[in-house]
Amino acid sequence: MASKNSEEKHNEISVDTLAFQDLNDPQNSQSEWTTTRVELWYFYLYYVGNNGLSGFNFGPSQFQNLLFIAGYDPSQPPFTLACGDGDCVLPYLGKVRDINAIVLLTNGISFAIQAALLLLIGGWADYGRWRPNITIFFTILAVAVSFAWLGVDDPSQWRAGIALYIVGLISYQCTLTFWTAAFPGLVRDLPEVKESLAEVKTGKKDLDSHVKFTSISRNRVSNISFTIQSVGEVLILAVMVGILKGLKSDSSTEANTKAFSVLIAFSGGVWVLVALPWFFLEKRRPGLQVPSGSTIFAVGFRQFYVAFRECLRLKQTFLYLIFYFLMGDVLNTTVTVVGTLQNSLVSYSTLQLTLLLIVGIVAQATGIYTFWLVQKRFGISTKTMLTFNACWIIVLTIWGLIGVHTDRFGFKHVWEVWVYQVFYGVMVCPWYAYSQTMISEVSPLPQMFLFFALFSVVGKTSAFIGPFVSSAIIDDSSNNNMPFAFLFALGVFSMIFLWFVDVPRSRIECEDFIKAESERRAFETSASAYTGDPIGDA
Repeated sequence: MASKNSEEKHNEISVDTLAFQDLNDPQNSQSEWTTTRVELWYFYLYYVGNNGLSGFNFGPSQFQNLLFIAGYDPSQPPFTLACGDGDCVLPYLGKVRDINAIVLLTNGISFAIQAALLLLIGGWADYGRWRPNITIFFTILAVAVSFAWLGVDDPSQWRAGIALYIVGLISYQCTLTFWTAAFPGLVRDLPEVKESLAEVKTGKKDLDSHVKFTSISRNRVSNISFTIQSVGEVLILAVMVGILKGLKSDSSTEANTKAFSVLIAFSGGVWVLVALPWFFLEKRRPGLQVPSGSTIFAVGFRQFYVAFRECLRLKQTFLYLIFYFLMGDVLNTTVTVVGTLQNSLVSYSTLQLTLLLIVGIVAQATGIYTFWLVQKRFGISTKTMLTFNACWIIVLTIWGLIGVHTDRFGFKHVWEVWVYQVFYGVMVCPWYAYSQTMISEVSPLPQMFLFFALFSVVGKTSAFIGPFVSSAIIDDSSNNNMPFAFLFALGVFSMIFLWFVDVPRSRIECEDFIKAESERRAFETSASAYTGDPIGDA
């Protein structure tokens, strides 16, 4: 615990200063934290529950399923002809819209709310010991929404489905955000990383070797967490297949719709069970103190402003921020658009969608772990791996773009969505690991939490732009594949910014940045951007 003098000293520091301190750094705290194998495995286990099956997979599918059953064919007077192989519409937000456009628009609204919410509470991940409590709160909310779906299984309840879809997606994304915020501290406190740093201090290892070792350690933890989550998710999906057989989900439309809600609730139940160990055994690493003159509700906005302002001074960090903003939007929207097409192609069959997910998750585990093994074997940089991965995201948009003018290819056939699940899992899913790791490659170590929060808010902000634009494109063109033209162009444009990111130069910029800030006393303890050690120490 800090002394009284130390607390008074904190009270004299400005909001800008405190926004950049990392009291999780052992150099800024009297407590020494070490990540144990047990803590790390419970970190992985939580991710098995927070797999997205309820809020990201079956929830959206059930929502679209309800829209399809409740909708009507626009070629006839409203609500006189049920939806079939042609267009399907419903009145939504003052306009009759295609149900795929409704899904995209609702998705955009959800991400817009998330962006505003994270601006308000995103900074809480860095202050005091709030972060674990926020993770617990949103986990309970997400699980509650999962069980609430049991009461929404009739097409007349599609408006209630809107609320559950939005709240479920928001709670899922927020749990993911605050769970991910634990990642930098866990890696930094790994025994092998701390030992490597000690060897640098004693002269047994050079600084560049330590930086590379730390980078590989980040990738290892990130990729292992994704792999374990994938294996756990496959086991959950296998149980779900048994549940569907017991419910005879393929016997009728009503049985299929009810089965959707049962699967969502089951996923929520598994989530809360595997989350409990992490809730109780995560080390409550101390965060920042709320600066004087600010409140816990205002500090998030201030933190975002300070982080963005300082990011402008770090050229490489800012270039990656732009790329992350654009490509994240491309991927999120592409997955949503393909998801709407997939649901339609398999006629919203819960069994088909579950089997597709099993294939996709196995491919995901294979892809992520293969990427990691290749990177480890050949010592490939994070940026190179990310660049290779991002190229396949663009290929995915080209795949959909082909379907604009032909019915032979472009997510037009059931066999394509099976191929898509394999392609997406092996070639695209590593994005979620490498894009996060890359943040730590271009951010000053003492402010790592701050920059993770900035990228998280930016990622959520970008995620609502694409769905809004794509929804408008579908409404205007009456072609569900037309959004891929916009997504392809945006993806190619974003690659320009990644190409110009120079990671070695970023390390120099971060080091110079920390030194410059220490000279104008922007930090109470100035620390190395490489190691987190106070500058000037031997």
